[in-house]
Amino acid sequence: MNLQGQNILVTGASRGIGKSIAMHLLQANAHVGIHFNKGAAEANEIKAKYPLSETFQADLAQMDEVQQLFEKAIEHFGSLDTIVLNAGVFVPHQIEETNAKWLHIWRQTMTINLEASGLLTKMGIAHFKKQGGGRFVYIGSRAAFRGETEEYLAYAASKGGLTSLARTVARSFGRYNIKSFVIAPGFTRTEMAENAIRKYGEGKILSELALKEITTPEDIAPLAALICSGQMDHATGSTIDINAGSYIR
Repeated sequence: MNLQGQNILVTGASRGIGKSIAMHLLQANAHVGIHFNKGAAEANEIKAKYPLSETFQADLAQMDEVQQLFEKAIEHFGSLDTIVLNAGVFVPHQIEETNAKWLHIWRQTMTINLEASGLLTKMGIAHFKKQGGGRFVYIGSRAAFRGETEEYLAYAASKGGLTSLARTVARSFGRYNIKSFVIAPGFTRTEMAENAIRKYGEGKILSELALKEITTPEDIAPLAALICSGQMDHATGSTIDINAGSYIR
């Protein structure tokens, strides 16, 4: 697959799923914006290896920084063909916690996982309408469809909102040649998931899968690249599950 000439912004691209997607796109000759918040060393390592990349720091909990991220990406690349909305947090908050602490995590999760994506979507739509089209790839979650465990109410709700956002974009803006897709991973072996592996044990996680191997970011990245290539455009509005058969709709 050759994505030469494509300009793609990937949020949360310094590690995990986002990093794998960014690397896959770069290997296909795309120009890729590597967004990060605290992973400067990892982002700069990618930039040093791939001259077609550029790094952009932004705290997605701050809407002014979200706006600046988009503006800087446009300034650097001139235009964007695809925005991959991957960045997110997965923070537990037990019902037994105080209302104040529980609500703080709820708001933090919604701000980063949903509000930032909403603003980037709004700005992206305006940009894509001017240039005659573009694509959004939203990294959702199995949690939006089967639900999540009790300590992750905010995470599941945020991914449900993200999924609805993506579908609405596809339905409402397709006439402007704007396409929108959701990739919904199940449990994926990333740094963010290590706490769950330690808490529940790898055996417990494997017992929920049809395939006896935990999904990795490298299992997800090729699909993102295929979407960016345009070969899936008539599947706009679709959600593609990558969960090792742990939840089949």
